[in-house]
Amino acid sequence: MQAILPFPDISPDIFSVPLGPVTLTLRWYALAYIAGLVLAWRWVVTMMKRPALWRDGVPPMAAKQVEEVLTWVILGVVLGGRLGYVMFYQPGYYLAHPGEILMIWQGGMSFHGGFLGVVVAGLLYCRRHGLAAISVGDAFAVTAPIGLLLGRLANFINAELWGRPSDLPWAVVFPGPHAAACPSGWTGECARHPSQLYEAGLEGLVLGLVLAWLAYRRGWLGTPGALTGVFLMGYGAARAFVEIFRQADPQFITAANPEGYRVFLGAGWGLTTGQLLSLPMLAIGLWLVIRARRRA
Repeated sequence: MQAILPFPDISPDIFSVPLGPVTLTLRWYALAYIAGLVLAWRWVVTMMKRPALWRDGVPPMAAKQVEEVLTWVILGVVLGGRLGYVMFYQPGYYLAHPGEILMIWQGGMSFHGGFLGVVVAGLLYCRRHGLAAISVGDAFAVTAPIGLLLGRLANFINAELWGRPSDLPWAVVFPGPHAAACPSGWTGECARHPSQLYEAGLEGLVLGLVLAWLAYRRGWLGTPGALTGVFLMGYGAARAFVEIFRQADPQFITAANPEGYRVFLGAGWGLTTGQLLSLPMLAIGLWLVIRARRRA
């Protein structure tokens, strides 16, 4: 008999409050974004108040500037995440329906797009105020796994971004007709890898602990660029690994390409979209670490 786990009875909505003709709803996914940004903000402020962590005992910015940077980061996350999803995952659909591009409440955010948005926003802010962008990036790299951990847990609660079919003891039966649709020949209930929890553990918990250890125990905040490089390599490696177990996006799955690999110039690369987008992160991260350690 197949040992599987039922999906926990957790509503995606924390609460709903009727306000006249509209209903105010707070969802776990929104709370994950809010909590991740607030916790990261407070942690960065704490790091800026500890000069001993930084090169020559000089933090890259004042504690009061962190709130200003956070405002830019929020804009980068939201705009970059949405535009990244539009360009990387469903460009054809949104070209045909441009009015839906800004409808973020309908779902559809890309981490890689959000990351690029944060990079652009951070660079613009640092250039405007004459700050060392790479050191500011190191501070946010240390705190970024908080948002990744909470965000992936929210993905699990929302029963989205689930994994491929599996008969492992911890496989989960996700609700909904799409999650229940397994390949022909599959026997029993269609259980799947809880890939959201895999990502929460690797991208959030493990990567976060490694970065915190390097920052506080090994003094890597004093080596500009090193922690940013570790974050890029850690996320890229974790995401590429979990993509092995994660169900491909439906728009990429066809009868000739059931695994949902991306096809470019008429040729299949044997890689998912997430893996392709993670390869540049791995390469840039490795380059940053090598460059930073050599300079140190």
